[in-house]
Amino acid sequence: MAQRRKKGVDPKIIRWIWVVAFAPFALVFTLLILTACGIFGRMPSFEELENPRSNLATEIYSEDGKIIGSFFVQNRSYVQYADLFPLDPAQNIRLDGHEVPPIVAALIATEDVRFRSHSGIDIPSLARVAVKTVGMLNTSQGGGSTITQQLAKNLFPRDTVRNRGKIVRTAKLVSSKFKEWITALKLEYNYTKEEIAAMYLNTVEYGSNAFGIKSAAHTFFNKEPHELNVQEAAVLVGVVNAPTFYSPVRNPQRSLARRNLVLSRMKAAGALSRRQYDSIAALPIVLNFKPISHNEGTATYFREMLRLVMTAQRPRRNQFYNAWDYEQAIKEYDENPLYGWCHKNRKADGTPYNIYRDGLKIYTTINSTMQRYAEQAVQKQLAEVIQPQMDDQYRRTKQLFFETTRAEREQIMARAVRYSDRYREMRHAGFSERDIEAAFDKPCSMKVFTYKGERDTLMTPRDSIRHHKRIMRAAFLALDPRTGFVKAYVGGPNFRYFKYDMAKQGKRQIGSTIKPFIYTFAIDHLGLSPCTPVPNLPVTIETANGTAWSPKEAGKVPQEGELHPLSWGLALSRNNYSAWIMKQAKEPAAVANFIHNMGIRSYIDPVPALCLGTSESNVFEVVSAFSTFANQGVHTDAIFVTRIEDRQGNVIASFIPPSQDAVSERTAYTMLSMLQGVVKGGTAGRLKWQFGFDDVEIGGKTGTSNKNRDAWFVGVAPRLVAGAWVGGEDQAVHLVARGEGSVVALPIVGEFLKSVYDNGTLGVSRIDKFVRPASMPRYDCGWVKEAEEEQKLREALEAEGEVLFPQEQEPTEDELFFD
Repeated sequence: MAQRRKKGVDPKIIRWIWVVAFAPFALVFTLLILTACGIFGRMPSFEELENPRSNLATEIYSEDGKIIGSFFVQNRSYVQYADLFPLDPAQNIRLDGHEVPPIVAALIATEDVRFRSHSGIDIPSLARVAVKTVGMLNTSQGGGSTITQQLAKNLFPRDTVRNRGKIVRTAKLVSSKFKEWITALKLEYNYTKEEIAAMYLNTVEYGSNAFGIKSAAHTFFNKEPHELNVQEAAVLVGVVNAPTFYSPVRNPQRSLARRNLVLSRMKAAGALSRRQYDSIAALPIVLNFKPISHNEGTATYFREMLRLVMTAQRPRRNQFYNAWDYEQAIKEYDENPLYGWCHKNRKADGTPYNIYRDGLKIYTTINSTMQRYAEQAVQKQLAEVIQPQMDDQYRRTKQLFFETTRAEREQIMARAVRYSDRYREMRHAGFSERDIEAAFDKPCSMKVFTYKGERDTLMTPRDSIRHHKRIMRAAFLALDPRTGFVKAYVGGPNFRYFKYDMAKQGKRQIGSTIKPFIYTFAIDHLGLSPCTPVPNLPVTIETANGTAWSPKEAGKVPQEGELHPLSWGLALSRNNYSAWIMKQAKEPAAVANFIHNMGIRSYIDPVPALCLGTSESNVFEVVSAFSTFANQGVHTDAIFVTRIEDRQGNVIASFIPPSQDAVSERTAYTMLSMLQGVVKGGTAGRLKWQFGFDDVEIGGKTGTSNKNRDAWFVGVAPRLVAGAWVGGEDQAVHLVARGEGSVVALPIVGEFLKSVYDNGTLGVSRIDKFVRPASMPRYDCGWVKEAEEEQKLREALEAEGEVLFPQEQEPTEDELFFD
C-alpha cells in the first residue's frame, strides 16, 4: 500500500507568500537606497540643506524702521520662528503640549496633525493613502505628505516632465516622492520642528504675488506675522492649498468656507474650544489688502532710483551728451560705493549679489512720514492748482505745444509714438509701420491717468498720448543739510503712468535758482557784502568772441541808475545784478568751477549767461548744493542708503557721505541772511503769508526759465532743505501765465514744510536757528521793509487775479547774446 502524503501547505508556497509580502518593502527600501545615492537624479547636499536657497525679496527700510518697498522675483521675506509669537502671550495657543503662535497652530492642525510625533514621514498617513487613495480611488483623503515633505518639495522642486507618456510621468512622480522622503528625513535631522514650521511658512505661496508669511501678512492684512489673530492665520493657512481658488480677494465666499474648515480642524486638534470655534467662525473676513507692486506704494520713484543705482553698469560715453557729464559719471561710479554695488561686490561663493533673489535688507535715509508729506504736497499742488490751470489754458487756446512749428509738433508726437509700449509690442509682433499708424488712429477702450483718478475711456492711442502730454509733472527732494541724508524723494506724479524720474534722472534749465551761487562767488571771491551798493542799470559784457551780451529783465521794471544793495538784487531776482557780478568776476570759467564745488555736478557752459541759469541740472543736485549754506559752508554729498545687511542680518556694507569745505562759515551765513531776505521781501514772500512762516528762520530762492517752461523753488531751513521743480514732459508744454516758480513750485515746498513743522516729532522745529559764527556782523541794508510793502501789494493784486509784473522769467540763450 502506497504511503499517504502528509497534508499541509507546500513550504515553497509559503516562501513565495513571504517573498510577495515583503517584496514591496524590499523594493521600496532598495529604491530609497538608490535614490539616496543619486541614481535617479541629484539629491540636495547637507550644505544645501543647512543653507537652503530660495528667492528672497530684498527689503527696503526707511530710517524709522518701516518697509517702504522691495525688489523681488517672488515677493518673499524671511521670518524667524520666534518672530511669529504675538506680543501678548495670552494669544498663544497650546497644541500637543507646546505653546505655539496662531499661524503655526492653524498650519499643524490643517496640514499635519501628527507633526510633533513623526520624523518627516507619517506612516499612518501613507497607509491611509495606500488603502483609500490608491486602492479605493478615494482622493478626498488627501496625499499624506507631511509639512516636512511639503517643505522639501518647496525648497527643491520636482522635475517636471511634459509631453511624455504616462509611464514616464508616473516613474518621475515616484522618484520625486522618494527624493522628498529622503530630503524630509535629512531636514528633520538638521532642523528642529520649530525651524521646519517657520521654513515652511516662509517658502509657500499665498497668492496676490505674496510668498512667505511675512509678505502674506503685509499683503492681505497690512500686519506683521506676530500681529495675526486666529481667524487671519486660518485664512492664510487655508489659501495655501489653492491660492487663486481660495483667494479672499477674488473668491471671498470660498475663502470664508476654507477658513472655517481650518478652524474646525483646529478645534478637532484641540487648538480651539467649541466656544472659541463658534465665535470665530461667525466672523467675516476683514482684509486690509495692500498688494505689493513696483508701480504702487510709498516712494515708488525713490525705489526705482535705488534699484538703478545699485544695479548700474559702468557708464559708457554714448549715454551722455557731453564729455563733462560722462567724466562726472565715471568719477561717481568709481568713488561712490553704492553705484553698481551689486556688480562691485561678491558673495562668499564668488558670485555677484542679486538684488531680486538674495534677501538683502537695505536701510535708507528716507523718513516714511516726511515721504508721505512730500507725496501729498506734490499731489495737492498738481491736482488742485497746476493741472486745472493747464486744462483751462488748453480749453481756451486749443493749443498744447507752444512756440513750435508744425514740423516740430509732429516730431514730438512721432517720437512719443515710437517710445510707447503699444508701438514696441506691435513691432515685436511683426506689424508694418502702416498697420501701426492705422492702429494708433483707431479708437479703443483704455485707462488714462487724471489727477482725479484713473479713468476708463474710449479714445485713439494717439489721443491718449496727447492727453498724457498735457499732464503737468513735478519733482521734489528734501534732505538734512548736516548729514546729507535724503528724507523725502518724489520723481513725478504717478510712477505707473510716468516712469521718467525728474528728481534725479531728468535735467532742466535751473533759471534763477543758480543766482545764490553767483552771489556767493561775489561774497567769497570778490569781497563784496550784502549791502554793497550797485546801480540799477542795464549791464553789457564784452564776450570772448567779441560780441556784447546784455541780459533782459523779466518784466518792465525801472532801471534808472538808483543804487540798491546787492541783497536787494537777489531778493527781487534782478538779472542785471547777476550780470554785474559776472562782469566784476571777468572769468566765467572760474564762476562755473566755483558752482561745481558747491555741489552742482552737471555741465555749466562757462559763458556770462550762466548767471541766469541757462545750464541744466536736477532737483537732486540743486537741493544738495543749497544745503551747503545751511551746513556752515561744508558741502556733504547727498546720501540715501546707510547700510546693507544680508539675509542673516549681517552688515555687509555701510556708507558715509564724503564732504568738503566749499566756502567759509561766514560766507555761508552771509548767504543765509540774503536768502532769508528773498522770503522776507522778495520773490518768495508767499512762503510767509500763505504758510504762516513769519516766526520761522528760513530762506529760499525761486527760479523760472523762459516762457515758464520750468518752475523752481528751494527752501533752506536750519535742519531741512527742500526743493521742487514743476514743468511739462516736453518743454513746449507749459503754462503761459502764472507759471513762475513762486506761484507753482514754492507751494509744494511750503505745504511740505508746514506739515513737518506741525508734526513736531520729526526733529525739525519752528524754533530752529541757523548757526551764527562768532563775531559775525549783522547786515541791515535798509531795503527789506520797503520790499515787504511792495510784496504785499503784489500779493494783494495776485489775490484779485491780477499780476503786477511777471517775476524772474529769464530769456532763452538765443535771446541772451546780441550786439
